[in-house]
Amino acid sequence: MRKLIVLEFMTLDGVIQAPGGSKEDAAEGFHYGGWQSPYFDDESGKEMEEQMRQPFSLLLGKKTYDIWVNYWPKHGDLWPGVNESTKYIVSHDSNLKLEWENSVLVSGDVVKEITKLKEQDGPDLKVWGSANLVQTLLKNDLVDELWLKTFPITLGSGKRLFVEGTIPAAFKLTYSKVTSKGVIFANYERAGEVQNGSMI
Repeated sequence: MRKLIVLEFMTLDGVIQAPGGSKEDAAEGFHYGGWQSPYFDDESGKEMEEQMRQPFSLLLGKKTYDIWVNYWPKHGDLWPGVNESTKYIVSHDSNLKLEWENSVLVSGDVVKEITKLKEQDGPDLKVWGSANLVQTLLKNDLVDELWLKTFPITLGSGKRLFVEGTIPAAFKLTYSKVTSKGVIFANYERAGEVQNGSMI
């Protein structure tokens, strides 16, 4: 068995769209791309080095793949091992041609196929970005851990991490750190069902 870990940069109001740059994802008129940059510093960089450490396989949606395939193959020195790692790319297009080395297409019944991947031996599956794919994972209880980086900003609009359809689920905090610029790094692991109680 391998874990499936969702890693996201997120605003206080839950937006995960286009944290890295203005041209990253302008869907639906989103014009706040690159919102994480003013808050990123050496502290955040050290935390990211840990989160990017090998070994792992990547599980990416088609849009994130399209962004990354134009960058990481040329900048593998910034993320050692990213090009050598297996990259599972989820798409409805069963004829999609993948140019990035070590990329494998996941199509058809993606829930069934991802479940099979989790049941295999191998490194953990890490999901970066991939907003639409993450919704499928959350709705089908396929997420074992959430590694969230919450930035002290609200945007009011944009693709969000948790939307209608996310199943009720309990998580346990396993790690946290707050940088001097107010970025909260918090890792959570799945912890069974939601427990009810009363404060009265």
